[in-house]
Amino acid sequence: MPRPEVLENIKDAEEKADRIIAEAEETAEERLSEAREQADRIREKASEEASKQAEHRLKEARADIDHQREQIITEGRDEREQLEQQARDRIDKAVERSLDRFEEAVNAQTWTDE
Repeated sequence: MPRPEVLENIKDAEEKADRIIAEAEETAEERLSEAREQADRIREKASEEASKQAEHRLKEARADIDHQREQIITEGRDEREQLEQQARDRIDKAVERSLDRFEEAVNAQTWTDE
């Protein structure tokens, strides 16, 4: 093969290699861009899902707290009613005891006066 043809073939091969490299670089950039966009979509979706889960858990926690609060209030009311009843029972006994002591004092006074 004559030298000019060899040089022409080399030049054609270099140009072809340059085009292949340029196309490969362009394809790589496109793929990288697509991968970044996909990663952004995945992150956004994961963030939305995490927010939904957090909101769901927060609602559950609030419902649980409300339930516990109501239970504590109910128990407190029951205990208050028991204490009030005990106090009423003690008042009656205290009044009876006071009357008994008063009667004893009056009787003792009456016996000493006679």
